[in-house]
Amino acid sequence: MPPTRTTAVLVVLAALLFAGVALAGCGSSGGDATTTAANTNTGTYGKGTGESSVPSALTGLHNARYCEIIPVTRAGNTNTAEIYNTIGLNSCPSDKWSGITQDAIDKAYGSQQAKLNGPRYWVLDNLSGEGVTASGATYVFNGITMAKRGQVQTKLRDSTVGSSFYTPNTVQRNTVFTYNAGTKVYELTAPDGSIYTMQSYSQIKNKSLTIGELDALGSKLSLPKGWTYSVRTLTQQLQLTASGTAHVVNDDEYDSYQRRYVPPSS
Repeated sequence: MPPTRTTAVLVVLAALLFAGVALAGCGSSGGDATTTAANTNTGTYGKGTGESSVPSALTGLHNARYCEIIPVTRAGNTNTAEIYNTIGLNSCPSDKWSGITQDAIDKAYGSQQAKLNGPRYWVLDNLSGEGVTASGATYVFNGITMAKRGQVQTKLRDSTVGSSFYTPNTVQRNTVFTYNAGTKVYELTAPDGSIYTMQSYSQIKNKSLTIGELDALGSKLSLPKGWTYSVRTLTQQLQLTASGTAHVVNDDEYDSYQRRYVPPSS
């Protein structure tokens, strides 16, 4: 099954998807980190007071928590999605996150279709990237400071962020995801034999999902015909490299995976 052509970012995104190319530093717990951004007005919405730092690599990310908000604005026949996330700024406090609504974001930001992506947790260990996609300007959503990490434009007729499950999408980025030896990896295999490795799991649908439950996730997924889910423990380091383009899918629990293997053409 070839990837569909789209410039929209999956809910990655990326993982984090854009998170891999413009990040502030954070520890293995995903907790608060020192940054140039500051806004302590709990419950407020509005521009932050600074920009976040953007080092090119992060380590110790395994099971670190983060959230994203993606305000989508329309001009003519074009959607513009701006990707904000908490990586390196804070661990997305649950009491504040639970109070955020799409309507409140749209009213404050002036967007027409805001999307909430999170909480999410990395299952990789380290991440590096290049090619900063945005200024890192900060915005405060209900007291949670987030930094702008990317911007994606699509035509109105095209799918928007996170609109399809088990549908490969192409994402423009330069990143290296590293999984250390001894780390468990969770993978989807497509009908054509392509293998996708999980980069982050989500609490969007199952709000109590933990990393310990991922072993049995396959029994909870509504896998399309020909798709399978598997778990293995690495005996050596695994690196997933995206050199300009990554191919990403979401399962129906909103967990995000990057393609690591394509079978040879017959």
